[in-house]
Amino acid sequence: MSRPPLPPFTRETAARKVRGAEDGWNSRDPVRVAQVYTEDSIWRNRSEFIQGRDEIVAFLTRKWAKEHDYRLIKQLWAFDNQFIAVKFQYEWHDDAGQWFRSYGNENWEFNDEGLMRRREASINDVMINESERRFHWPAPGPRPADVPELAPVPK
Repeated sequence: MSRPPLPPFTRETAARKVRGAEDGWNSRDPVRVAQVYTEDSIWRNRSEFIQGRDEIVAFLTRKWAKEHDYRLIKQLWAFDNQFIAVKFQYEWHDDAGQWFRSYGNENWEFNDEGLMRRREASINDVMINESERRFHWPAPGPRPADVPELAPVPK
């Protein structure tokens, strides 16, 4: 199974890979998201260690059961051959209605077929008021074209 764009990445293909990942995560469909990872993909998500698609599906199912009205923006930070680094923000609320903005960075490694074999994510949550939300597009679903990325990335 191949998941273009394939490494080695250019700025353009890395940015497309990042946007594809963002769109997938904004679908909030754990099975769909898991298909872009290798069967034995290794993750570190915060302090949790995950291996393989079945564990990815279970993790994402738990995540989106807790993080309601999840909306995410990912942005290319750096790339080299089969590696991509991204920064991201996402907003969500808990069962009590408390809103959060989660800030993070991810390091990705891809195999030759364009599947992600390693994902390491560092994430911090900040409580926000509902009035401070920035991401308001209909969810689940992709970020509309008129909603900008986070901040310009240095070249």
